[in-house]
Amino acid sequence: MHSSVRTTLFAITALSVVLMLIGCGDTARLQVSDGTGANPQLPAPNKTLFPTMKTAKAVGWPAGATPIAASGLAVNAYASGLDHPRWLYTLPNGDVLVAETNAPPKPDDSKGIRGWIAKKIMAGAGAGVPSANRITLLRDTKGDGVADTHDVFLKGLNSPFGMALVGNTLYVADSDALLSFPYEAGETTITAAPTKVMDLPAGTINHHWTKNVIASLDGRKLYVTVGSNSNVGENGLAVEKDRARILEVDIASGTSRVFATGLRNPNGMAWQPQSGALWTAVNERDEIGSDLVPDYMTSVKDGAFYGWPFSYYGQHVDVRAQPQNPALVATAIAPDYALGPHTASLGLIFYTAHLLPAHYENGAFIGQHGSWNRNPRSGYKVIFVPFTNGQPSGPAEDVLTGFLNGNGEAQGRPVGVTTDGKGALLVADDVGNVVWRVTSASPAAQTTASAAASQ
Repeated sequence: MHSSVRTTLFAITALSVVLMLIGCGDTARLQVSDGTGANPQLPAPNKTLFPTMKTAKAVGWPAGATPIAASGLAVNAYASGLDHPRWLYTLPNGDVLVAETNAPPKPDDSKGIRGWIAKKIMAGAGAGVPSANRITLLRDTKGDGVADTHDVFLKGLNSPFGMALVGNTLYVADSDALLSFPYEAGETTITAAPTKVMDLPAGTINHHWTKNVIASLDGRKLYVTVGSNSNVGENGLAVEKDRARILEVDIASGTSRVFATGLRNPNGMAWQPQSGALWTAVNERDEIGSDLVPDYMTSVKDGAFYGWPFSYYGQHVDVRAQPQNPALVATAIAPDYALGPHTASLGLIFYTAHLLPAHYENGAFIGQHGSWNRNPRSGYKVIFVPFTNGQPSGPAEDVLTGFLNGNGEAQGRPVGVTTDGKGALLVADDVGNVVWRVTSASPAAQTTASAAASQ
């Protein structure tokens, strides 16, 4: 048989399988709000022959279009024309660093026809572009809320993600190592070679490749996230060594220890300003129904175990994880606050500035990248959860929506969130290739907040 004919037949067969997969799976019986909050509904698992696959085709934003801001807020493009921007970090002088990045090569992740189909579907959702492997510095020299200079700050990295400045040292979490670079305030590029602080789990699977880093409030420790190498241990527990956890690194000695485990894919980390506790946003497991399992954010307790892969949301056993570990499950801690099933909640920041309405102070902003394993879709927005006395104190609120158009296509997908030097909320959009800037809709409120910040 001619090779072109074989290729055509394979493509037709593969397309048929894709359509079959999309047609199988299940449909949610609950609302996303039912799986959100301090006491989410957790129905019985519903594992189907083929997982539910309902992605949103990545199309980008039409010219002049923006997300829809909540009442009292306004949004504009802070920077556009970027290359898959996923994570943000604001330096003390107001310069904003953006990691333009995507997954590194991982040839052994999701092999076979199922893996091939998954890769094609994810590529359609905007996740298949090569990684730019750089960090770009954005600067707003005019003070008008738009970055008018873009400089390549660091290049030649390996799928960089998290960034943290301690003194004159900038730490960058690559997909396979924690690196450090010398930094001088105001510089627009770093040419010095990196120093490797420590290796991070990687390899030819490297399923959850994003690694984040945050510094302790006193600048003595670093906390580094490492996601799992599978959905629920299906690649074997041997490849999960040193994964699904947060590590603590002592900067002075360079030594590290395990801080917390059982966190399937922790991404965003932030210090809650009222309690001083470390919080993280976590992607939970897939393929047991559109209503399970809620992603979540939680305070992270030293030495705690959060269930993965043996249980979810505390001690709800996942029978797919083999061999079982009932003794460890008995120690699993339930998270503090559910963020909805399959929302892909990634970014997390507590708001401590004063530019936005006072309602937002001390609460959490969360970037939800959006589902692939839920019908109908969930996420694809930025939400806010109010906090009082260091704890969530109300239902989640939409902050930015409109990332899906009327046809269910993704104009954008929010990832990392941070604040700029004036207190505006910044949101990295890796499908729209934009960093969005959210401010108060009231010019008077912005003027008052800016004056207070300058005093």
